[in-house]
Amino acid sequence: MLNKTSPATLAEASPATDDAQYFEYTSSANPVGAKLISRVPFRNFSPALYADGETRIVPLDLSAELDCPSPATGPSLSANFVRINASNELKLAPTATSLVCYVISGAGHVMQGAVDFPFAQGDFFTLPGGESASLRSDITATLYYVNDAPLLTYLGVTSVQPRFAATLYPAARAQAELKKVREDANAARRNRISVLLGNVNFPQTRTVTHTLWAMFGVVAPNSEQKPHRHQSIALDFIAGCQAGCYTLVGTELDENGGISNPTRVDWEPGMAFVTPPGYWHAHFNESDGDAYVIPIQDAGLQTYLRTLDIRFAH
Repeated sequence: MLNKTSPATLAEASPATDDAQYFEYTSSANPVGAKLISRVPFRNFSPALYADGETRIVPLDLSAELDCPSPATGPSLSANFVRINASNELKLAPTATSLVCYVISGAGHVMQGAVDFPFAQGDFFTLPGGESASLRSDITATLYYVNDAPLLTYLGVTSVQPRFAATLYPAARAQAELKKVREDANAARRNRISVLLGNVNFPQTRTVTHTLWAMFGVVAPNSEQKPHRHQSIALDFIAGCQAGCYTLVGTELDENGGISNPTRVDWEPGMAFVTPPGYWHAHFNESDGDAYVIPIQDAGLQTYLRTLDIRFAH
């Protein structure tokens, strides 16, 4: 008597099952801990990368370390320096939902569709994805620029519907808002003296776009900001400082609330550095002048997903 092939056997022989895999849970549920996927690396990026030369975008690219398509500074974000020489124009056209820029120096104009507005040193501005934008310089301009293109690459997204309009945050207003926070009676009890840039379209997250967070913060002379951590990656830009400013980063706290076996990042005006997600970090200013830091993070997305998990050392 012939044995009939069972339906399960027929299904398992189908080409539709060729890509299927099965993993034991405890060995695969934490792929970072099991070293199946790389951690986000520490990395510093010098202002020398954009100090001179031709008009260009300089990707702060860690795609080789992250094993993801280029360019990427973190799994979901790409940070860049931008240089636009006097009277030049440069196009921004990533497949991304959000573009956030901080003007390091110089001045020019932003053009996207019907939008055309000026920018100058110290300004922030955001641009939605879905339509290319051009930056035109009046005088030589440099910018720090972050987008979420790596996230869309990972998700297989090839087109974007704009979620917000191009938005300018003038330097004078940002500085005035930071001054108000700094002079508030409760300022001394706060872990950070900072302003989060927001957009009226995203009341749930209170972030600069629906995926990105941008913060403008100051570390006062001869002070420190106690450790904190969060699950978003931080791509930090140093907008100004004197010698003697630095960040300590590490995975654990000691019994006194300090960071155990930290990595030290010494600040330089115009530099950028990566703070990996989940790491404790603390800022120190041992100089006699103010120090300014601008973290841009994927915390808009993390906040919406309820996974940011921000914590402060006691």
